[in-house]
Amino acid sequence: MALVKMVSKRRLPTSEDKENLTEDASKARKQPLSKKTKKSHVHNEVEENNSVFVKLLKTSGITLKTGESQNQLAVDQIIFQRKLFQTLRKHPSYPKIIEEFVSGLESYIEDQNSFRNCLLSCEHLQDEEASMGTSYCKSLIKLLLGIDILQPAIIKILFEKLPEFIFKNVNSDGLSMPRLIINQLKWLDRVVDSKDLTTKIMQLISIAPVYLQHDFVTSLPEILGDSQHADVGKELSDLLTENTLLTVPILDVLSSLQLEPKLLTKVRQLVMGKLSSVMLDDLPMIIKFILHSIRATDALEVISELREKLDLQHCILPSLLQASQSKVKNKGQKSSSGNQENSGQDCVILLFDVIKSAVRYEKIISEAWIKAIENTTSVLEHKVLDLAMLFIIYSTNTQTKKCIERVLRNKIRSGCFQEQLLQSTFYIHYLVLKDICPSILSLAQSLLHSLDQSIILFGSLLYKYAFNFFDTYCQQEVIGALVTHICSGNEAEVDTALDVLLDLVVLNPSAMRLNAVFVKGILDYLDNMSPQQIRKLFYILSTLAFSKQHEASSHIQDDMHLVIRKQLSSTMFKYKLTGIIGAVTMAGIIAADRSRSSSLTPGRGDLSSEQCTQVTSLLQLVHSCSEQSPQASALYYDEFANLIQGRKLAPQVLEWAGQTIFNDFQDAFVVDICVVPEGDYPFPVKALYGLEDYDSCDGIAINLLPLLFSRDFVKDGGRLTSQESDQKLVSPLCLAPYFRLLRLCVDRQHNGNLEEIDGLLDCPIFLTDLEPGERLESMSVKERSFICSLIFLTLNWFREVVNAFCRQTLPEMKVKVLTRLKHIVELQQLLEKHLAVTPDYVPPLANFDLETSEVTPHTSTAVSAKIRIQGNLGGRKRKADGNKTSSPDPLSKEDNSECDPAPSDRSQLEKATEVVQLQPPELLFLLEDLAQKLENMLTPSVTRRVPFLKSKGNRNIGFSHLHQRSALEIAHSVVQLLSPMCNHLENIHNYFQCLTAKNHDVVDGPGIKGQEYDIMSSCYQRLLQILHGLFAWNGFFQPENINLLYSALEVLANRLKPGEPDQALEELLSQSFHYLQNFHLSIPSFQCALYLIRLLMVILEKSTAPTQNKGKIASLARQFLFRVWPSGEKEKSSIPNDQLQALLSIYLEHTDSVLKAIEEIAGVGVPELISSPKEASSSTFPTLTRHTFVIFFHVMMAELEKTVKGLQAGTAADSEQIHEEKLLYWNMAVRDFSILINLIKVFDSRPVLHVCLKYGRLFVEAFLKQCMPLLDFSFRKHREDVLSLLETFQLNTRLLHHLCGHSKIHQDTKLTKHVPLLKKTLELLVCRVKAMLILNNCREAFWLGNLKNRDLQGEEIISQNSQESTADEREDDTSSQVSKSKGTEDGEEDEASDGEKEQESDDDSD
Repeated sequence: MALVKMVSKRRLPTSEDKENLTEDASKARKQPLSKKTKKSHVHNEVEENNSVFVKLLKTSGITLKTGESQNQLAVDQIIFQRKLFQTLRKHPSYPKIIEEFVSGLESYIEDQNSFRNCLLSCEHLQDEEASMGTSYCKSLIKLLLGIDILQPAIIKILFEKLPEFIFKNVNSDGLSMPRLIINQLKWLDRVVDSKDLTTKIMQLISIAPVYLQHDFVTSLPEILGDSQHADVGKELSDLLTENTLLTVPILDVLSSLQLEPKLLTKVRQLVMGKLSSVMLDDLPMIIKFILHSIRATDALEVISELREKLDLQHCILPSLLQASQSKVKNKGQKSSSGNQENSGQDCVILLFDVIKSAVRYEKIISEAWIKAIENTTSVLEHKVLDLAMLFIIYSTNTQTKKCIERVLRNKIRSGCFQEQLLQSTFYIHYLVLKDICPSILSLAQSLLHSLDQSIILFGSLLYKYAFNFFDTYCQQEVIGALVTHICSGNEAEVDTALDVLLDLVVLNPSAMRLNAVFVKGILDYLDNMSPQQIRKLFYILSTLAFSKQHEASSHIQDDMHLVIRKQLSSTMFKYKLTGIIGAVTMAGIIAADRSRSSSLTPGRGDLSSEQCTQVTSLLQLVHSCSEQSPQASALYYDEFANLIQGRKLAPQVLEWAGQTIFNDFQDAFVVDICVVPEGDYPFPVKALYGLEDYDSCDGIAINLLPLLFSRDFVKDGGRLTSQESDQKLVSPLCLAPYFRLLRLCVDRQHNGNLEEIDGLLDCPIFLTDLEPGERLESMSVKERSFICSLIFLTLNWFREVVNAFCRQTLPEMKVKVLTRLKHIVELQQLLEKHLAVTPDYVPPLANFDLETSEVTPHTSTAVSAKIRIQGNLGGRKRKADGNKTSSPDPLSKEDNSECDPAPSDRSQLEKATEVVQLQPPELLFLLEDLAQKLENMLTPSVTRRVPFLKSKGNRNIGFSHLHQRSALEIAHSVVQLLSPMCNHLENIHNYFQCLTAKNHDVVDGPGIKGQEYDIMSSCYQRLLQILHGLFAWNGFFQPENINLLYSALEVLANRLKPGEPDQALEELLSQSFHYLQNFHLSIPSFQCALYLIRLLMVILEKSTAPTQNKGKIASLARQFLFRVWPSGEKEKSSIPNDQLQALLSIYLEHTDSVLKAIEEIAGVGVPELISSPKEASSSTFPTLTRHTFVIFFHVMMAELEKTVKGLQAGTAADSEQIHEEKLLYWNMAVRDFSILINLIKVFDSRPVLHVCLKYGRLFVEAFLKQCMPLLDFSFRKHREDVLSLLETFQLNTRLLHHLCGHSKIHQDTKLTKHVPLLKKTLELLVCRVKAMLILNNCREAFWLGNLKNRDLQGEEIISQNSQESTADEREDDTSSQVSKSKGTEDGEEDEASDGEKEQESDDDSD
């Protein structure tokens, strides 16, 4: 029986556990044991003692030794314990013999060496074969503790001996006696009195020094039984509040004990409160305990609190800062700060290892952490830890990847995760993130596949920071991923990846050079790249190859030269284009002016003669390879011009280029005016459009008509140059691009002074009479096309001339520029007349960086061609903007015009003698061009993947020069033009004010329908469109552009209150709003009104307190809807439907009460319209006509559904006042719904019925979700109101049912597709109302009857089978009310059942 009692359910210690228990002993005894072997002959004596203790031990199998020798065990440990136990129990003096035995033990261990031997393991004396199964022998004390009758007494002895050693130093042999004593109590098979043992050890912990307290606490799980876990847990939690130094060991132990959830929660709350003040070294264990104690019910709450209080940024940044400061102070000296930094980083890495383990194996923790981040709405509340955790969860848990991507996308769109936060995350946690680099790159790849530009930008930043912060291996992976994106063929991905590589080349060129070989591989995938992408790629490669002379870069140079020469020699323009762009880009890098960067080393900024020769030979090669093709030559001139304009070239290259270009241009296009060309021309040649009178033999002219005749007319319209080697002909296509190259070169050489070429501004052109007279009808198609091309090329020439000289300051130059603008407008009108009778005309190319497949004309009719060319010819440029026209066709010359309306205003003030002024047609021309360019550059287009078998990039064709500028540069230029544009805006405002006053507010007055009125109205619209395009630019939301926004707003605010500097942003927004609002009185057209409203809304969006001016927008929109607008000549209304819909939506969205506004329109305006004549409008709402009714109806139904859907359902816990307010609100909403639904009896057109079916169902669904819960707990107190509401709603839903029948009778598929869902919703309403009545013990108020199919007028629809009468239900009033109405009504309470599929019988009635 005694042996059975000794067996415990506790697991036996393994050999590994046993070795760990005596780790101190085994380590410390190595040296003494070696000494013992030498002294074994002297100190290996057997303890000779006649005490009962020694005798019984010897009898049972243990021989005690003196000195440093181990006690010897002659039998197996279990046999020894059994023999000793039986000997004691069978001893005649039992139980007194136990006291004698224990007394002998006490006497024996009074000697410290003997006590130490008893605590150390015994030596086994069995032979090898017998001892094979036992590799470890317990100590004597441990063996005695395994005997139940001795255990209490020996434990008492041990705890009495412990105080002797607690405050002593470690023995000379390295052993710690307190630790040895505590080790004896670990892993006992059975504890006789566990409560007493627990009390003793807790008392010991309270008095022990700190270093021993740590050991004693961590030993508790190995000593205590399961029954004592709760008591020990409580005592340890109390100790935790008293001694913060023991936080880590206590939490470690509590994690290992089986404790009640309440206690764990209490400890967790205690620890969480101290989280912000704990040492960084202790943080990993504390976080481990917190995460270990989480349960599913409180996971989100705990993680949210942990996320708020765990601020690693404040822990790490001070050490980083201290380390950086110490490096500055103690250069070359060792400092402890470096160790502190490493220690802090190690702790953080350990902490994130703990978190990784938790989120990997505990799904509730990862989900709660994601939810906590998702629930954080404020931008300022997001932390570095949030991003780091999302990255970690993404890397550790594959099942949550989609969820992480969704959260990231939403946060990026809302602006919560911005570049600064991402940069801080990498800066602080780069060591942690480096380990999950593959996952970060995978996430970046996924984000780059998005359609949202902000998400794509975030993905590109991931690549950029991963490259900058991680090691060489990760950098190589980043480059590999970017190259994969570039070779994918997706246009958005290619652009983004190239932009990242461009940034990396600038920020970290040395690291990029190591990976240049990977970038070079992209040269094999040039076929699918656009010209702008090819420019970027060659810029990157050229920078890597030529920025510094490295031997490693020579192979890149060789490969680039090979590719360029191969492409240039191709006969296909697609490949020649690549070669031209690559060669010019590479030449620009080689010939870059390095004088600024090399200012400290004079003489090194200039190019070497070898480099200069390399550049000139490369450009000459391009010129020679492209001169046989006009399109290739023009492309070369454009690329070279962009190079000169965009980058500063070395003086030697610029000088060579200037001289060559000047001579070649003069030889090719300029002739003496006295030498009139002679030849067999179809039209007489005249020198036209000269601005000065020349003597007969003085002056120059542009030789346009003869060149065009020799190129196109003679060669049957072919555009290719002559293949005859002995005749060098120049194509007129190259006139404008060559002149652009010339003027930019002269401008760069002479710092903007164009005196060398100012003769080209006023020189005439050899043309013929362009006015279409009687002979126009008699011309052949070939001759008409020739005249159109002549006008087209003349237009492009004038546009380039205006581009060149618009910034010249001399008054006479300004006059000439304005005259050329007038010529452009006149020529456009001439071209329109000619195009009207030349339907199949295809203009010559004006944009040359296109593949031939993109040049195919899209239209062939006269009207469409006319529209296309009109779009192509608008042109204007802000300061230094390079751009082309916004036409979807590449068939019109670029307009880089740098002029603006301001010079003419200034020149009029400076020089009163000037006759030429900027007239409205010229102003409109400039404004239309600027509006097109702003729309292309500042209005974000949704990034779309290229559809299958669709042409790509049509939106950007004609803007290649403009796209070489950033959106920020464009915005800067437009801000500089705000002041003159405001001048024009005010002048036009005054014009319309005066006109209105003259006409005494009569809409169709004498001056309303003239050409001048239309042009001024168009200018007004374009000015508002430009202002809207500027302020709607999403770049203003970026912190680095806030100063530009200030500058723009200051211009507008100063127009209202000039001379008030340093105003706050809110004040500037308010004043700008009021300034623009003042223009509403002079708005001439509905289109202008809509642009003004949108402009005010954009200003309002940037304010932090938009509610103040929100009502003003609603009031303004209401005024515009109430106004009578001038009608168009050809159409019934001058208001486009989409614009009317937009303005009405704005009005309803911004008004204080949507329901009242809808009731006013539907209850006042529509009845007026019904009673008015056919072509008339509502007297209250002049914009409401029979033609526009469907727009009003659609917007009102949509806004009504949107409004009620956003109303919270409320709860029973809300106050009575809230219940009454919501009930009143729903009464108004149902009344509005009833008014709108009943309008279909009068306006039964198909679009109206479609709107009614669609939004009627959505309204009923909102009623089910938002209103029915309110009725559940409002029915008892507001019974009559609820029943009245349901009765009104019943009539509406009955009409919806009639509409379903009408749709099926007319077999209109557009309408019938909505019927099944609507009927299902109506059925749900029946069931829901019945449930509400039962809930309130009023089932008798519900009655169910058959509802017949009727049409919109209420007439019964006779079906093929009378038995198929539909049974649609409707809940109604109380039983008394029901009894009165049921006999006469076909359908009662809720008509929601499907009448054609299911017969509802009276069996279901109550």
